[in-house]
Amino acid sequence: MEKNTSDLVSSLPDEILGRIIAFLPSESALETSVLSSRWRCLWNTALVKHGTIEDAAAAVSGFLTHFDEFDPLRQPRKLQYHFGEGRILLATIAANNKLHVDFAAGNREFPEQFGWQLELNHQNLTNQPSPCTFFVKTIYLKSVSSLTNEAVSSIVSNLQFLENLKIIECIGLQALEIDASSKLRSLTILDCPQLRSLDIRSWNLRCFRYRGRLPWLWPEYHFNLKDAMLDFRKGLSDISFKSCDFDATLLTIKNAEILTLCKWTFQPMFSDHQSKDNLRTFSLQELIWPSISYLQGNFQFYKLKELWWIDNAMEGCNSDALISFLKLCPALEQLIVTIDPKSYGVASTTTYSKQVTRHSELKHLKRVKLEGFTNQEDEILLAIYLRNLVAVEPLIIATSDGINLRSLVKVPLHQPMQHSGSNLETAARWSEDRKYAYKFLEVGDMDEVCPTHVRMSPQM
Repeated sequence: MEKNTSDLVSSLPDEILGRIIAFLPSESALETSVLSSRWRCLWNTALVKHGTIEDAAAAVSGFLTHFDEFDPLRQPRKLQYHFGEGRILLATIAANNKLHVDFAAGNREFPEQFGWQLELNHQNLTNQPSPCTFFVKTIYLKSVSSLTNEAVSSIVSNLQFLENLKIIECIGLQALEIDASSKLRSLTILDCPQLRSLDIRSWNLRCFRYRGRLPWLWPEYHFNLKDAMLDFRKGLSDISFKSCDFDATLLTIKNAEILTLCKWTFQPMFSDHQSKDNLRTFSLQELIWPSISYLQGNFQFYKLKELWWIDNAMEGCNSDALISFLKLCPALEQLIVTIDPKSYGVASTTTYSKQVTRHSELKHLKRVKLEGFTNQEDEILLAIYLRNLVAVEPLIIATSDGINLRSLVKVPLHQPMQHSGSNLETAARWSEDRKYAYKFLEVGDMDEVCPTHVRMSPQM
């Protein structure tokens, strides 16, 4: 008897498939889009409208109002709004109460510089919130420009229950002011290369993630961040800093449990000067290190459990800054060290490790991951330094390509350093008593043991 291999479910009408999906959790429902082109078309259907940029906010509001989270395919989940000469707003309703607003499609013009004042969560006392405002908790804003920022502000102002805001690749954005009530919990700003000024007024922000050049950053209200990413590997914006301009930011990250930091923000540097190419080099002696030094060793990151440390190089294992910072983190459990040769870096004038006079032994460090090292001697030397700081030896793994992983092991003196069929690396470093050597041994997939940092994703 011949077996019937036809897909009976996919042959059902769209309305029936929509009802089936309605019984699934949102994440599982979206996963049906990878089953076949038949299912993918159900999710990719877009509502196409035309109008002016002034009417964009109303179009998005109407689009959201007709969405039924209990019947997600009753109306399209995508709005393609055409305005002007080839300009497009693409609004997409994603799983878990997310809304993506993207102006990248059709945008080929040179971006004009602009400032943007964004108000969130402010109750409108004259109008009741529309049904669409209840389910949107997260919004992604991509490629907002001088032409579209007012329309986006109108869209966002209607989302009175917004908890997470993400601003991505707004090329012409120079100054950003965000005024939010207590509902906003998470703010992410990625890859806005011309941003020079960032003013945040938010009472209960718990997560702040920033990737780009360091702007003039001012958190007007004192809030204790739980998760802070200060990825300034692109260097400095074209601005100057006063001696205390970073203190407010330092106070917001003092009690963080998760922190991303670039080495140069902790690193004392040379004074301002004009280079031979007439380019100004800014002194960053006003950032983290001077404030900590002024407190004479009493400043510590008492709650920090996970640190992602970004360096541009570690030739000869120049790890003084990292070791000194770790002495301020007594509760640290996981450390990720990434070497990015494209990261901004400067020459230091100070040896830090001798200046951190008060520190606790790292009693809780369990996992260390070293990424991007080009010299295995530097990897091993840093691993040995780290072992000297901890009470119990942590798991230390390394990867140069993000795929192949190696684990640090001890090789006793009586064992051969290398033999046929061994996958021990050739680089090694003897212990001080020369009773054993430290080496990296290739291992299988250890992502479950020491996973890739979540913030390494381009969109996070």
